[in-house]
Amino acid sequence: MDKKAMYQLTYGLFVLTAKDGDKDNGCIINTAGQVTTSPNRITIAVNKQNYTHDMIKKTGEFNVSILDETAPFSTFERFGFQCGRDTDKIAGCPVLRAENGIVYLKENASAFISGKVVQEMDLGSHTLFLADVTDGEVLSGVNPVTYAYYQSNIKPKPEKTEKKGYRCKICGYIYEGEPLPDDFICPICKHGAVDFEKI
Repeated sequence: MDKKAMYQLTYGLFVLTAKDGDKDNGCIINTAGQVTTSPNRITIAVNKQNYTHDMIKKTGEFNVSILDETAPFSTFERFGFQCGRDTDKIAGCPVLRAENGIVYLKENASAFISGKVVQEMDLGSHTLFLADVTDGEVLSGVNPVTYAYYQSNIKPKPEKTEKKGYRCKICGYIYEGEPLPDDFICPICKHGAVDFEKI
């Protein structure tokens, strides 16, 4: 199988936020989509290693900020390359609070959508949450970021290196050694071996 065929599927990039008590948190996801209009429902797939995942499992509520093409790489670093268990990802980030009490991005987002979980499915490494849409608003007239746009226009190009091994195409992490294990997970962005290229 040519695993690169999977890259032809279209994806957006989103900041998923949740709240548990006084703690706000968020992470980057690339799988969110509307599945029905009546009732108005969406699904999100969230990596179980993300703290935001645990918050949503506990509270059953979340917001999705649909990133737009003005989003700088620092947004992806803030929400995708560090853990909310150890870092306050929201500190210093321009956010607003929706009616559900959860923050969403005030800038660099084309819209936000609030969801209340009605069902979940265990997908192994991820949980798929099915949710009723409870709120939403268009925030800018800027096009939403696609995964392809992120790869071509936002993510910094990898620097030349003398290191041997494999580079994560998502965040640039370098695994030194041969071979790259099939079940390897990037310690920075949590993507699997399929998202690594030989250097």
